[in-house]
Amino acid sequence: MQTGDSPRPGSGMRKLKDLGGGTAAVLPAQAAAASRPDVARAATARTEPSRPIRRPGEPLRRRETQEDFPGEPSSETLLRRNRRVRRGLTPQTRNGWLAVAAAALACLAVLAAGGYMASRYLLRSQRFRIPSSANIALVGNSHVTRAQMLSIFGGDVDRSIFRVPMEQRRADLEAMPWVEHATVMRLLPNRLRVEVVERVPVAFARQGGAIGLVDRDGVLLDIPPDAGSGAYTFPVVTGLRADDSAEGRAERMKLYAAFLKDLDSDGKGASGMLSEIDLSNPEDAKALIPDHNSEILVHFGTDHFLERYRRFQEHVTEWRTQYPRLSGVDMRYDRQVVLQMPPKDSTVQPGAAAQQAAAAASTPVHSAATHTAVTGHANAANHTPAANDAATRKRVEAIKAWMARRDKARAATHSPATN
Repeated sequence: MQTGDSPRPGSGMRKLKDLGGGTAAVLPAQAAAASRPDVARAATARTEPSRPIRRPGEPLRRRETQEDFPGEPSSETLLRRNRRVRRGLTPQTRNGWLAVAAAALACLAVLAAGGYMASRYLLRSQRFRIPSSANIALVGNSHVTRAQMLSIFGGDVDRSIFRVPMEQRRADLEAMPWVEHATVMRLLPNRLRVEVVERVPVAFARQGGAIGLVDRDGVLLDIPPDAGSGAYTFPVVTGLRADDSAEGRAERMKLYAAFLKDLDSDGKGASGMLSEIDLSNPEDAKALIPDHNSEILVHFGTDHFLERYRRFQEHVTEWRTQYPRLSGVDMRYDRQVVLQMPPKDSTVQPGAAAQQAAAAASTPVHSAATHTAVTGHANAANHTPAANDAATRKRVEAIKAWMARRDKARAATHSPATN
């Protein structure tokens, strides 16, 4: 029996399926697909986009640009456009190249004109002119006076600061004996700053009757005005000449530095007892050591300075007792010493007292019977304070005057302060 709601044949519903007391309508297409799987696969293939089939072993191929970005031009199109752009920037004809060259020359001419105008302004503008020497600041000079330093910059006053040859001025400053290093700087708009590092003297240098100063590199210096105020308290050295090479003077000053360092290594300041140090021989440091009213020249060699000085101090009284005119002692030998006399005493034989002193010191004294006296050469008079040698007496008095100044300065420095 059919009702009004029941489906009619041919209306698209093929059958009703009983599902646990309910019914479900099955469409004709679904029923056909269920009954025919090959038809269902064909329909699915028509609705989904086609995909390329990659065989085994075949490399992956990149999809075209238009597949990733639909509507964009392809890579070949972009390459063609880039080639057209590059060809457009490069001149293709002779006239094109001439135009490019003319444009480049015009740019260079404009730059050159601008540079010329700028340099003309910097060199001629009153803004950059050094009006006076007050615009030149000096730093670091204590021994070199301001007038000496400004004499180098005398031609730079009332001219542009950019016309000052900086390297030449620095070289001129360093050519001054007291200046070790110099720096010259421009301070815009119109000032100069000059900084110098002065040399530090380490000894008085005696050349004949003149006394100056010398630094650690062997550079000979003039004595500044403040030298007599006790600013310097070091020995006098000889054997340095202005006509010697700079390397030779520097080598001698190295020996001097090692000599003082070893003498003062025990903290007792033995170098303060030296009147003069002779550096004429770079293989032998010789020193004049005061003894009563005269001085004794002692040869120290190149090493063991403090040890040899102590040996000398232990036995100098005995040697002086036996030889009142003792002028020199050679301490360079390990197992012996050589006592030196003035030329007229060179034949004196050492007596029993001298030999006993030598035995006690384990340093046997050589007698005239075994060797020739050491002081028989021409240079002995330069180091012997002979009573009849007026030049020697004058030299000794000059050395003693320097020693007195040094001792006075040290006493003033180390004396306890009083309330």
